[in-house]
Amino acid sequence: MEKIPTWQAATLSGIVAWIIISSFLDLTRKIRSILQPWVIHHVKTGIPLVLQIQKSQHKVLDALFSVVSCVVSVPFYTGFLPLLFWSGHGKLARQMTLLMAFCDYVGNCIKDMISAPRPSCPPVRRLIATKDEEENAQEYGLPSSHTLNTVCLSGYLLYYVISYNTSVGPEVFVGFAMVCLFVGLIAFGRIYLGMHSLIDIIGGFVLGLVILAVWLTAHEYVDTFVTAGKNVTTFWAALSFLLFFAYPTPEVPTPSFEFHTAFNGVAFGIVSGVQQTYNQFHHEDVPRLFTANLAAPTFIRRVLVGIPTILLVKYCSKALAKWVLPVAFNTMGIPIRSTTYLPALKGSTTAKKSNKTKQQSGYLQKIFSSYENSFDIDTGIRFIQYAGLAWSVVDLVPSLFSQLNL
Repeated sequence: MEKIPTWQAATLSGIVAWIIISSFLDLTRKIRSILQPWVIHHVKTGIPLVLQIQKSQHKVLDALFSVVSCVVSVPFYTGFLPLLFWSGHGKLARQMTLLMAFCDYVGNCIKDMISAPRPSCPPVRRLIATKDEEENAQEYGLPSSHTLNTVCLSGYLLYYVISYNTSVGPEVFVGFAMVCLFVGLIAFGRIYLGMHSLIDIIGGFVLGLVILAVWLTAHEYVDTFVTAGKNVTTFWAALSFLLFFAYPTPEVPTPSFEFHTAFNGVAFGIVSGVQQTYNQFHHEDVPRLFTANLAAPTFIRRVLVGIPTILLVKYCSKALAKWVLPVAFNTMGIPIRSTTYLPALKGSTTAKKSNKTKQQSGYLQKIFSSYENSFDIDTGIRFIQYAGLAWSVVDLVPSLFSQLNL
């Protein structure tokens, strides 16, 4: 049996200790009681600025900012990142995927911990053009996820491009200016659409800079571990499991935890797939788009093969999880419920939560409430569904490319 490295054991033990200590000290509710009133005050005092910006309302601006918001949304990155993998830029793709998962986890933790609302509508006009935006509007406001993700991902992309250039020329400053302009456009657009107040934007921007600085310090170590480390899949599986519980309970349930679950699954699928197939499909010498070894027509054929395949795997993973997980939990005697995927289990909670459980805001609430009432099987289904999709992007689909000489 492969020996578990000391740092891995220490990391997992530290997370478990944090979950337990945070729960018993009730840190979520204590932090919320300090920060929430301050944030709410700034949200309310920021409404006049939102209304002032919205005085410039025009259907062209409505369309512009709605489209721009979609370009930096989670569904867009979910569709864009597979193309990046298949274009031969494996390192950039896996780094941006893991960075996106990190941003999603940290940002949503802060959202649900503080539980501060978005600007009131009315008087603010909230423009919702897509189903994704409708779900985003159900989340809490601080920090702005769009601003946070844009700062981190566009900043890392700029760093990646610069690191591959041997000399620093005017194009670097042009790139930096474009990133700043893009971040500013996203930030202004979120206020214009009525989705955020100024405090949310500032919070997302500052948090994005902090996360980007941390990632630029650690990304090479992370990539080396994923591609050539020991006990990678087992460690990441344990980490993914613990991150379900190292998550604060919001005042009112929002889609934030669902988004975290999905990207938690994506990160696990990418890591487990890359770790197994790095030397075959993801090393630095693989053919890259717009070179002699990977021309545009070949890449288009890859996309035509890859997209249907990963969608099929996503569907099959979901169907398999919906069949296997209920059987497994029932065999273990754990009561389950489903809020989305299994309508027959929607009313299966055995008892209503006591007042004590309702008031509890610790991390362990997710464990205790699961066993006192029932476990939401949708969490496991969603995780397996997205883990299967991500695994197919980096393992199954490249294998098909190899068989088809693509």
